[in-house]
Amino acid sequence: MTYHNPTPTVDIIIELADRPHRPIVLIERRNIPYGWAIPGGFVDCGESVETAAKREALEETSLNVELIEQFYVYSDPDRDPRQHTISIVFLASATGEPQAADDAKNLQFFESWQIPDRLCFDHDRILRDYWRYRHYGLRPRL
Repeated sequence: MTYHNPTPTVDIIIELADRPHRPIVLIERRNIPYGWAIPGGFVDCGESVETAAKREALEETSLNVELIEQFYVYSDPDRDPRQHTISIVFLASATGEPQAADDAKNLQFFESWQIPDRLCFDHDRILRDYWRYRHYGLRPRL
């Protein structure tokens, strides 16, 4: 019997702790689907989700992040147009000068009132949940 299961991924909301208002880092994707996204990617076989989050953050933003907490899990089968993925989202902190690398064509930091319109995947929902949590302490609801 062959099983077809969702693929685990991680997304890392990186707050820049050494900048006023702690903006977050978003990347502009080099590959399809194009647009802006939270840094992240696939969990490699034999890798913990925490290790994957740190690796993906470093690969895409050139930042060594400190994971603060596991924020929420997003698993809508339609969240990624390429395949069914489950994303474990982490909140992280970093200092320094981020630079786009690997799958990131470009990179910018944003405040809640500056988020770009062209977000990939379900990252608009994730960021709405994050800002609600950051500003009001309210976690996403099931």
